[in-house]
Amino acid sequence: MCPELMLAVVAMTIIWGSGASRNRPLSQPAGQGGAIPLVLEREEGEQRVRRPRNIPIASGPFILKIDPKNGGSSHLILGTEEMAPGALIPRHKHLGQDEILLIQTSTAHVWLGDQERDVHAGGVVFIPSGTWVSLRNTGSEILNLAFVFSAPGFDEYLRCTSVPKGGQIVAMTDDEFKECQHKGHAVFQAAEPQISK
Repeated sequence: MCPELMLAVVAMTIIWGSGASRNRPLSQPAGQGGAIPLVLEREEGEQRVRRPRNIPIASGPFILKIDPKNGGSSHLILGTEEMAPGALIPRHKHLGQDEILLIQTSTAHVWLGDQERDVHAGGVVFIPSGTWVSLRNTGSEILNLAFVFSAPGFDEYLRCTSVPKGGQIVAMTDDEFKECQHKGHAVFQAAEPQISK
């Protein structure tokens, strides 16, 4: 299954699983209740760049595509990200949201709870709420991934720790980073994981 189709299937599964669409009368348009139907190309959405901080970060740009501010979804978050070879998503966990990562290109080494393994293009990582996770691009090309959250929250962290593409990038203080974690219902650890293979 191609990555784009896989992403659509995952997003629809989350929407249907939440009951959001099942409970809507057939006579109401899809956008009723504040949500706006969207069709987005690869580079469309809210493009953002992370602010530097004292722990390793995934250095590439990311795009928030669907969330409460983009499309008005009250049920999920969808975004895409590019990670350079060697780039790391530091060890963290989400408090209150499940996450799905869709690896579209390259190879990632994933630490998930007590598991550790490589995931290749087309692979999926399911991260239940409260599970520690970290990921490194171990391939020789840009790692493109899509992320889907079961509920809003982490979008606030993402905005708090980044600026719009083209904006002035100012390094974060430790106190700012702690506040962003609180806003986004997430906890990060500074220790960088080591590949045990």
